[in-house]
Amino acid sequence: MNEDELGLRRELALALLDDLDRLTDTLVDDIHAHSPLYASGRPVARADLRLACRRNVELALKDLGGLREAGDRLDEAAAETGRLRAEQSMPLATVLKAYRRGGRVIWQAMADRMRDRSPAEQRMVGDMAGAVWETIDRYSSVMADTYRITALELRHREDSRRGALFEALLDGRGGDPAVAAAAADALGAPVRDRYAVVVVAQDPAAPADPAPALEAEGLWSFWRPRGERLAGLVRLGPAGTRTLAAALRRDLGRTAGISPAFEELALADQGLRHAVRALGTLPPGGAEVAELDERLVHALLGADRELAERLVLRHLDGVLRSGAERPVLLETLRVWLDTGCSASRTAERLYCHRNTVLNRIGRVAELTGLPAECGEARLGWALALRALELTAR
Repeated sequence: MNEDELGLRRELALALLDDLDRLTDTLVDDIHAHSPLYASGRPVARADLRLACRRNVELALKDLGGLREAGDRLDEAAAETGRLRAEQSMPLATVLKAYRRGGRVIWQAMADRMRDRSPAEQRMVGDMAGAVWETIDRYSSVMADTYRITALELRHREDSRRGALFEALLDGRGGDPAVAAAAADALGAPVRDRYAVVVVAQDPAAPADPAPALEAEGLWSFWRPRGERLAGLVRLGPAGTRTLAAALRRDLGRTAGISPAFEELALADQGLRHAVRALGTLPPGGAEVAELDERLVHALLGADRELAERLVLRHLDGVLRSGAERPVLLETLRVWLDTGCSASRTAERLYCHRNTVLNRIGRVAELTGLPAECGEARLGWALALRALELTAR
């Protein structure tokens, strides 16, 4: 840059600095005219926008005119704008557009003052335009970098807060109305609605976050790891746990337990306990989904493994030690109980004769020492078969 161009830049910059308030008002009006968000005054009030514009325009003109003083740090001013706009959740694209409008207003003001200049000075217009846009681009870049860093920090901070409040709910602190209200606000979920808790066995080969798959089914959810499991709060709304279970079976591919529905965030800790109990009724690695209400008997038996083993021993020991007969006797007993102790319906399912079924049930009675016509014996056999699923792992 030669001395003539430097002198012209300095002269124009000084002239515009003398008219800084009017230039700032022009810029603010221009930004409002081209941005409905800024024009709304939310989240950036006009007075705040004017203050930022005045400072940025002042420093940009000093930079262009080679008039920067020791205390002038335009990069810091741009960075401060980026930080503030990120904290205000103003879209970055909107802020960058405002910077471009600023460059346009500055250049137009300089161009207006160049109209009556000599031909030699007007030949410098192209270089001066380039200098204006280089300045705007540089400060836009500083602003955008700071905006992105601040947005990441805010997101991390908010994620940490949401996670902490979610943990507070699962730990049973949702009974405090202040905790429940803070959690509802952080999670973006109402204090009262229809919810369920899901506990998923961790699987490195499966997606870490089931939320996108459930969102595609219209179900909001929030998830966090808890030890070797993944715990999630699901907002059911009008849907039921069966809808949730079907979505998990279809999209998750992992073993999961689902609590019964509940209607307050404060009950999330109870939901967690129920979901864990439901998960405990399933064999590991089976990619099955269990609703607690559908497996209450399994959950009760699984709560005390010693008693479950004793139940199996008391009601099925003879059958289990029957050698080659064991598989067919257990299967016949299971189907016979499931069909309401109907020999005919059992025979249809097993593709055998009705008398064959009666003979096998008689053999079960003989081996266990329990009469087939006794309701207590039938209940014991049914429970023992469920307990066998748990103890045989």
